[in-house]
This record gives sequence, C-alpha cells and structure tokens, in this order.
Amino acid sequence: MKPKHWVLAGILAVIHSFIPFTASAQDAPPLVFTPQWTAQAQFAGYYVAEVKGFYREAGIKVQIVHPSTTQSAMSRLRQNQCQATTLQLCQALEIVGDDMPLVNILQTSMNNAMVIVAAKDEDPLKHKGARVGIWSVGFGQLAICMSIMDHLNYEFVRFAQNVNLFVSGALDATLAMSYNEYYQLIQAGMKITDKNVYRFCDHGYNVQEDGVYMRRDYYEKHPDQARRFAQASRKGWEWAAEHPEETLDIVMQYVDRENIATNRIMQRLMLKEVLRLQIDRESKKREFRLRPDMVRQASRLMFQNHMLSREVTYQELIPKK
Repeated sequence: MKPKHWVLAGILAVIHSFIPFTASAQDAPPLVFTPQWTAQAQFAGYYVAEVKGFYREAGIKVQIVHPSTTQSAMSRLRQNQCQATTLQLCQALEIVGDDMPLVNILQTSMNNAMVIVAAKDEDPLKHKGARVGIWSVGFGQLAICMSIMDHLNYEFVRFAQNVNLFVSGALDATLAMSYNEYYQLIQAGMKITDKNVYRFCDHGYNVQEDGVYMRRDYYEKHPDQARRFAQASRKGWEWAAEHPEETLDIVMQYVDRENIATNRIMQRLMLKEVLRLQIDRESKKREFRLRPDMVRQASRLMFQNHMLSREVTYQELIPKK
C-alpha cells in the first residue's frame, strides 16, 4: 500500500472509531431540565451552557423548562415531564426517604445559604414562639430541626414567594436565602445587622444545598447523557465565574423571556453570592461534589427530628460505578 493510502486508511479508522460514540449521544432522547424555581441567577451556569453551546458541544440536546405556579419542578420529575432538576440536599434526602430513588449527578452548592431575619433588631434565638415565614414549596427542613433542637417552638407560617408578609409586619421573623430574599429585604428598606440575622452555616448547620438530581431509573438507562449534561453544566458554571457581567446578560435574557419581576442589580447580587457559596470553606475551591460528611449530618438531623423514617446514606445518592 502506498504511503498516502496508509494515511487515508488511518484517518478513516479514527473517524470510524468515533461514529458509535457520537451516534449514541445523538440518539438519546432530549433531556428536559427543570430548575426548582423561576428564572434567576441561581441557575446561571445552566443558561450559560445552553447559550454558549456547551450542551451542543457535548453532543446532547437539552431543553430548560422552568416550573410554574401550579406545577413544581419535583412534580414534573415525578411525572416524567423532565429528566433532571435542582434540589437542595435536604429535599433530596426527604424524597429518597419516601422511596423515590434519585442520583446526584452534579453538586454546585458547597455551603448553606439559609438565614433567619428577625424584625426590630432582635436576636432570632431569643424569640421563642415567634411566627416565622417558611417557603410553601419546602427548603426549610434545617430550620424546623433547629427550632425543635433549640426549644424555640417557632410557629412556621408558609408563604409562596417574596418577603411581603414579613415586611408588612405579619411575621416576627422570616427564613431567607442569602442570595435571594435577604437582598429583597435590603431593597425593601429593612434594617439588617449581625444582631437580627442568624446564619445556619455559622451555627453547625452548614449543609450543602443545590445539586442536580435525576431519577435513578432514568440515569441507569442514560448514564452517558447524564455525564455529558453534568460536565457541560459544570463548564457553564466555571465560565460564569470567569465572566460575571456577560453571564448577567444571559441571565437577563431568561428573566425577560419568563416575565420575572426583578432587576439587574438584584441578579448581580444573587450571582455573586451563589458563586461564593460554591467555594468550599475548607479547600477554598469550587469542587462540584457532594460531601459524604454533609449528607451524613443532614440525614441524622432529619432522622432525629422525625423528618425521615430512616437515615439516607451517601451511597444512595451517587451513581453506581
């Protein structure tokens, strides 16, 4: 065989070796991803991955569909209307404990963002029996545990969104995320000091929050698609950390498309805080991993306070090798 034929044969062999790999990705069903809340900078990395073509480069088709006021992200996942969603770790434990197996394919949060803000510059821990706002869609498991363990006997009052109930004076305190409602309160003119804010991460409750989860049965049928989605999403978050202003441009596209009442200043604050929460306190790195010790801590807390019928293990949440 002539030298040029050897070269041509080699090129064809390389191309042929990639054909099955590429075809398997293209043949997989489109992945519908539903974040747990409406469009905002909390989900910036996924928007970046879509707009910058990272999902397309990974050889997967991804559609981002936000939840509605009548259908939560978890409801969509249960009904197979989406294949992946974001959940806080405590939420995931609760769902797995109720016998719906989930797999964590990407962990973005490394720290807890929840705070309690009390009115009138009062210490939330000295306000026993207080009426405290809590999200109607969940997210408050650690607060309930803390109220029981510290004998605070909070009366939790559910709200759908924003801080109107608290600002109007109907509540003594409210739960808030440091990247969301916390800034809404500041924008509303609320006086916030170290005295009237309790940060869970500083008091033995530093449990990870947002991660990307799939139903285990779906993951086991499409592990390659899941890995590609996770890798491209991580790339989106890493790009967002390096290009915050361009990322905000992308976030505002989604916000405008979904008709969300917010502004660029609020979204800039949110993005900065979300990115900060992605850096592990110990390693000082953006690790993108679920920590076994935090799973164990959260599971024990929730089990001890009768929020789980059994302890859920780290091994139950991770993909099987």
